[in-house]
Amino acid sequence: MPTPVPITVAHGDGIGPEIMDATLHILKEAGAALEIETIEIGEKVYLRGNTSGIEDSSWESLRRTKVFLKAPITTPQGGGFKSLNVTTRKTLGLYANVRPCVSYHPFVDTKHPVMDVVIVRENEEDCYAGIEYQLSPTVMECLKLISRPGCEKIVRYAFDYARQYNRKKVTCFTKDNIMKMTDGLFHKVFDEVSKEYPEIQNEHWIVDIGAAKMADTPEAFDVIVMPNLYGDILSDVAAQIAGSVGLAGSSNIGEHGAMFEAIHGSAPRRAGQNLANPSGLLLGAVLMLVHIDQPEIAARVHNAWLRTLEDGVHTYDVYTEGVSSKKVGTREFARAVAARLGQMPQKLKAATYRRAERKPVAAASAAGARPLTELMGVDVYVAWYDGSPDQLAERVRQADRDGLALTMVDNRGVKVWPEGKRETFCTDSFRCRFTSAAPVTQGQVLALLQRVSDAGLDIAKTENLRVYDGKAGYTLAQGQ
Repeated sequence: MPTPVPITVAHGDGIGPEIMDATLHILKEAGAALEIETIEIGEKVYLRGNTSGIEDSSWESLRRTKVFLKAPITTPQGGGFKSLNVTTRKTLGLYANVRPCVSYHPFVDTKHPVMDVVIVRENEEDCYAGIEYQLSPTVMECLKLISRPGCEKIVRYAFDYARQYNRKKVTCFTKDNIMKMTDGLFHKVFDEVSKEYPEIQNEHWIVDIGAAKMADTPEAFDVIVMPNLYGDILSDVAAQIAGSVGLAGSSNIGEHGAMFEAIHGSAPRRAGQNLANPSGLLLGAVLMLVHIDQPEIAARVHNAWLRTLEDGVHTYDVYTEGVSSKKVGTREFARAVAARLGQMPQKLKAATYRRAERKPVAAASAAGARPLTELMGVDVYVAWYDGSPDQLAERVRQADRDGLALTMVDNRGVKVWPEGKRETFCTDSFRCRFTSAAPVTQGQVLALLQRVSDAGLDIAKTENLRVYDGKAGYTLAQGQ
């Protein structure tokens, strides 16, 4: 008997306690060697006034065990409550979200009977940094942060995963035809890292047509790596077109810990009715067993689950007349899987696992010498209610001095001065770009901002315009 591995378990909210009990029952019957620490997270913690949804003592457990099996939770609407999923992933450095999306034809209804796609999603940055501002009474802003180290970690993880599991191709999805700097960096790093894996095919798709292709012909893909937001959306799409979001589990992997979960939510309307399908959480637990070096138990559980599907023992969400033989509840499904431990699927591909490679996170490539950085101006965001863009520009130009001059005004990224088009719809938030023909100092920028304020303008935020080794660290406005 192997030495029990400490893990932290949270039963969650809604259907969470039911599917966690079912999952732990199967793991116990399969002989998983686990030492379970239970913590409370989610709705009850939020409603006690803790906006993060988790107590300090629970963090201590997670940092001690470094393995987290988590049922879905409910985040109260409004009130400044932060997503615990995002908080946990980012706090513990769980940079890679891995979601296998497999079809189980003909036992689970799907239009894609040979689908077997793994989505590898970056987990720490992008729009999920959660950095947002209100720039004016009518305009909100969310910052999209993409870093070279973040890109390198997730892209290299995707290729390492493909190599370990004998996958043939890694595909990158971005929107770098529009977001040329942020998504452009992700694509650039993908091209760089792919050269280190010559035996694995690599390709890039623009995310919109790539998503359409995945939904229509998922067998064209093998491993897909994406920034955070695209990965969140398309991993759910991939799971649904494979058969059901309720069947998909995921892992969140970092250098100092890992979290395993179902990809669906807490479904409070189904809570306490013995209806929920525990399969997503169970398959997340299978990934956990591989992670903690119990691959034989992982295969034993997974194959018993596959055999249960084949035998037509299905919960309500996948039950189909003529295919299913028996509709069962959460507890009955768990007992059916446990009764088939040791059996193998007869038609579906049997699951096999080997011990996980303990490969440290590859360090981000050295950027070389520090680039020559020059400050060439500043973008000043102002709220403006009192006239046209031309009238705003006339007011703002009162601040021109000391080498800095207004060169452009835009509204939501579209140039409206000089030579703006009258058809352009404007909100009450404008960006005023001041530039200089020669590098300026921070003192010059600060003096400019004081002059803008003295001109009676309401400054919402600023962004410095920098040039790195002669290359602009900012984009032009549309129409500029």
